[in-house]
Amino acid sequence: MSNSSSITEFLLLAFADTRQLQLLHFWLFLGIYLAALLGNGLIITTVACDHRLHTPMYFFLLNLSLLDLGSISTTVPKSMANSLWESRAISYWGCAAQVFFFVFFITLEYCVLTIMAYDRYVAICKPLHYGTLLGSRACVHMAAAAWGSGFLYAVLHTANTFSLPLCKGNAVDQFFCEIPQILKLSCSCSYLREVGLLVLSACLVFGCFVFILFSYVQIFRVVLRIPSEQGRHKALSTCLPHLAVVSLFIGTAVFAYLKPSSTSSPSLDLVVAVLYSVVPPAVNPLLYSMRNQEIKDALWNMMNRCFSEAITCLFYSAEHS
Repeated sequence: MSNSSSITEFLLLAFADTRQLQLLHFWLFLGIYLAALLGNGLIITTVACDHRLHTPMYFFLLNLSLLDLGSISTTVPKSMANSLWESRAISYWGCAAQVFFFVFFITLEYCVLTIMAYDRYVAICKPLHYGTLLGSRACVHMAAAAWGSGFLYAVLHTANTFSLPLCKGNAVDQFFCEIPQILKLSCSCSYLREVGLLVLSACLVFGCFVFILFSYVQIFRVVLRIPSEQGRHKALSTCLPHLAVVSLFIGTAVFAYLKPSSTSSPSLDLVVAVLYSVVPPAVNPLLYSMRNQEIKDALWNMMNRCFSEAITCLFYSAEHS
C-alpha cells in the first residue's frame, strides 16, 4: 500500500489505447482549444478596445472570458501532451496545481455568472438605480470579492485534498486531476473532512442558483409587462446569452456530480467531464456573440480598422521601398 508521501506522480485516464485514436483525441482537443482561445480572445480584445462596451455587463463578460481561458488551459494542454507523447503521467505537484487552478477558475466563473444575473436584474427591474447600484466602484468591488473568494476556496480545497493519506495507488480515473477521483484514492474514512467541505460547497452553490433563479423570475415578470413587442425583444436579447451560458454551466456540472452511482463508469465520467470542463469555455463566446448585436458591431468595426491599418502600412512600405 502506498501513501501520499511516497507518491511522486499520478496516472491520468487515457482517452484511447490505440495510437490512431490518441492522435484523433489530440487533434480534436487542439481544435476545441484553439476555438476557445480565438473566441474568448476576440471578446476580451473587443471589450477592452471599444469604449462603447465599457459598461458593467461587458466588464463582467470580459472577466468571464478570462476565466474560460484559464479553466480550459488548466486541463486541455496536459491531456493533449499526454496523448501526443503516449503518456499518462502528471507529477504530484502538477496534479496539485491542476486541482487548485481548476477549482479557482470554476468557482470564480460561477461567482461571475451570479453577479451577471444581478446586473441583468438591476438593468431591467431597477433601471433608474442602475448607475448607483452598478457604478464602476461597485463593479470593481464585486469582481475583487469574487476573485478573492475563488482564491481562498481553491486554497482550502487543494490543501485539504492533498493533506489526506492516499492508500489506493496513484491511478486517477479522469483525464485531469479532479477532487472526487483523488478522494477515491484516500484511506477509508480519512476523506470525510473533504466530503463535509464539498457538502458545504454544494449548499453555497445552491444558494447562488436560487439567487439566479429569483433574478430571472423577477426579470420575466417585468418583461411580460412591457407593452411593445420590440421592447420585450430588446430586454430579452440582453438576458438570453447569459441564461444559455448559466444553463450549460449548471446543467453539465449537475449531471457530472449528481448522476446516480449505478450509471457511473470511467467512459461515461470521461465524457461528462469533457462536457462540463472543455465544452463551455469553447461555446460561451459563440452564445454571447450570436444574439448580441453590440458585440458583433464592435468586432466588425475592430476588424475593419485593423484591416485598414494593415493596408495603409503595406502601401506606405511599398512607397518607401
